[in-house]
Amino acid sequence: MPDRKPGNPFRKRLLIAGCCLIVHAPGKINDLPCDAFAPGSVRQSYLHHMKTIGLIGGISWLSTIDYYKHINQLVNERLGGVNAAKILMSSVNFQEIKTLTEAGDWDALASSMIAEARKLQTAGASCILIGANTMHRIAGKVEAAISVPLLHVAVVTADAIKKNNLRTVALLGTKYVMQQDFYKDKLKDQGLFVLVPDQADIDYINDAIYNEFGKGIFTDKAKQRFLEIINGLTVQGAEGVIFGCTEIPILLKQEDCSIPVFDTAYLHAKAAVDFALHTD
Repeated sequence: MPDRKPGNPFRKRLLIAGCCLIVHAPGKINDLPCDAFAPGSVRQSYLHHMKTIGLIGGISWLSTIDYYKHINQLVNERLGGVNAAKILMSSVNFQEIKTLTEAGDWDALASSMIAEARKLQTAGASCILIGANTMHRIAGKVEAAISVPLLHVAVVTADAIKKNNLRTVALLGTKYVMQQDFYKDKLKDQGLFVLVPDQADIDYINDAIYNEFGKGIFTDKAKQRFLEIINGLTVQGAEGVIFGCTEIPILLKQEDCSIPVFDTAYLHAKAAVDFALHTD
């Protein structure tokens, strides 16, 4: 309520988190107790120059939920209190993306992703995430069309694998991720050796992603088949497995697998939080 003391008609008292803040001017916080400087405090939250993350979601909406959850949880773990991330999101229609992908119309997909990225940049995003592994097939075109960083999911995944001192990894994802070079080359650039399933298993995984996972269907049958595929790649020498589709971590968790798993949605979200909280 307004403080009626004469001589300073603009002073106001605000009760926030049990503390009395006297605000002398817009945007300025004064007269805070000393413990307000502690980690997770009100003042620290105000003074922390958090960057805004731009997320292109909806590819599919199920994994976009995980992106949103991971980003906010990671920010809160680092800042405490009730801190959460600053996120701008543009969610696309997965049916349209699926149709263009299956038609091989990568130019149309690039135009779509560029339009979404530019929207987010214009709205104030300091970096861009494309919340899907397959859409990184056109990440270079998107990156060239914007002036803020695009965080590449394969690059941050390769970094995580190297930090775990692994050399040979299995890669699961859509057939585009497993068979085309755009993703595997990013891993190989970091000195990694990549194993992919045989053609029958590639076809099964691709079908499951688009016709089951994209609809929110996650069955025990699919889980067992994926584990059989991973076990087969482990026998071939895989030391870890990349979940190169952001829906696979909904089906499988680390405790299901005998080798380290690399959840690309989580790793991508973590890279975004690292960027957003980094102070220059």
